[in-house]
Amino acid sequence: MAEIIRMPKMSDTMEEGVIAAWLKKVGDAVKPGDILAEVETDKATMELESYEEGILLYVGVEEKNAVAVNGVIAIIGEKGENIDALLKDISGGGAPAAKSEDKKEEKTEAPKEEKAAAAPQKAEAPKESIDVSGINATVLTMPKMSDTMTEGTIATWLKKVGDTIKSGDIIGEVETDKATMELESYDDGVLLYIGVEAGNSVEVDGVIAIVGEKGADYQTLLKAHKSKSGGTETAASEEIKEDKPAVSEAKSTESKPSDSKPAESAAPAVSGSSSENGRVIVSPLAKKMASDKGIDIALVKGSGEGGRIIKRDVESFDPSSVKPVATTATSSQSTAASGPALGQESFREEKVSQMRKVIAKRLAESKFGAPHFYLTMEINMDKAIASRQSMNEVSPVKISFNDFVIKASAMALKQHPKVNSSWLGDKIRYNDHIHIGMAVAVEEGLLVPVIRFADSKSLSQISTEAKTLGGKAKNKELQPKDWEGNTFTISNLGMFGIDEFTAIINPPDACILAVGGIKETVIVKNGQMQIGNIMKVTLSCDHRVVDGAVGSAFLLTLKGLLEDPVRMLI
Repeated sequence: MAEIIRMPKMSDTMEEGVIAAWLKKVGDAVKPGDILAEVETDKATMELESYEEGILLYVGVEEKNAVAVNGVIAIIGEKGENIDALLKDISGGGAPAAKSEDKKEEKTEAPKEEKAAAAPQKAEAPKESIDVSGINATVLTMPKMSDTMTEGTIATWLKKVGDTIKSGDIIGEVETDKATMELESYDDGVLLYIGVEAGNSVEVDGVIAIVGEKGADYQTLLKAHKSKSGGTETAASEEIKEDKPAVSEAKSTESKPSDSKPAESAAPAVSGSSSENGRVIVSPLAKKMASDKGIDIALVKGSGEGGRIIKRDVESFDPSSVKPVATTATSSQSTAASGPALGQESFREEKVSQMRKVIAKRLAESKFGAPHFYLTMEINMDKAIASRQSMNEVSPVKISFNDFVIKASAMALKQHPKVNSSWLGDKIRYNDHIHIGMAVAVEEGLLVPVIRFADSKSLSQISTEAKTLGGKAKNKELQPKDWEGNTFTISNLGMFGIDEFTAIINPPDACILAVGGIKETVIVKNGQMQIGNIMKVTLSCDHRVVDGAVGSAFLLTLKGLLEDPVRMLI
């Protein structure tokens, strides 16, 4: 029976995904574990894995187009299976195919009989008392893995239906609002049922799987759980759908939408490991290893399933054996990339990336929701320059001026806790801990990794952590724990030659510090003009939480620490 593939929720902030590339086309055979497509989320580009076996009968979203979480993106079924009813339901926003098939089968019955039959079914569910005492199986529900967790997303299943499981085995990975965590089984038995596909979300206490003795009547367990929870569990309804008869294959003609797609995606492969649309199929680990070694991943031949490039392929790759292959691709690209004719108007439009959409949404909410005001101050960096030079002679890592600003800000926040706060609508949260968010520019926008407990760390520790997090951000390797929990944010554009600027507050913070470059200029000291090194900083404040006097006091403390860095070492 045909199965609908929907857009999974791949991150805690994801609302929709963009199909970056289809790695399979209509008519291709698909096995569990095959990569169907690459999906661009607001955090990274991730692989969409199939958990069904069959033929790709329908592709509902073209490349570079977006689809909302849980939106239909494809259908997988048996070869020649008629999916007209499914497509009709999808286009009309109707129910899944199983329900529409039931309607066709029951068409011959009189309308009055249908209504009469519907009433008892509704009345039966609440009254039904199901005895499950003789069933040797256990329903696994979504555990509450953090204090703020309301639902979890199954990131991946590490076991499949039919596998033997022992107590303590890790059966899957669950993505919560905080991090990706392991799902452990506390029972011995066989995995009888999986109620949530990888990539899909389920509420806390929702059914995700059943473990028990082989052949146990798990369907009765599902019905019992459904009746106990008021009949709202999706797992039970999915099981009922599986029991329906398969769709009749009398009409074996494939639908027109399916026939129109294969020709569009057919393109010659550029290497042994490329898909038919020219995209290279590669595991994330292999991609990172190739990047670290300076290897063009398109030249590596994959030995994994479907020509997928894996770790051992990169390790054993010999560049001299395949270098000539890439010439055609690069030459054709250079020919196509000719610029517009002189005097001719031209433009190009690109779809907004998921990261840019989230940045736009969050910062628009901040800018128009929080009343901003700005405080600018000049800081003499002469002593900071001399101190940095002296410290770098003995420091195990190179300390930057940005590290100085992070350390000084953390110490100033300790003295001015009202700046280290958040507006929560009906209350204000004053944070005792100090987690500094550090804005990092990446190709698609901005990421803000967090240096935790920055006030208790030395300059060399801050420098090491800042470099590590900055590298992770640029390589899209940040985990949720790396970007969550900031209490104050610093945005530094000094390295780009910017003298001063104002920044938009990064929620949930009450303030953000915008740091300009250090500029050699004439200053007046003790009535005498002399050359000095000046850095301008601007504090953006949420006036609902921080008043002008509070923000000014914070900046005065920050100025004192940066103008005499020895105070930061005490």
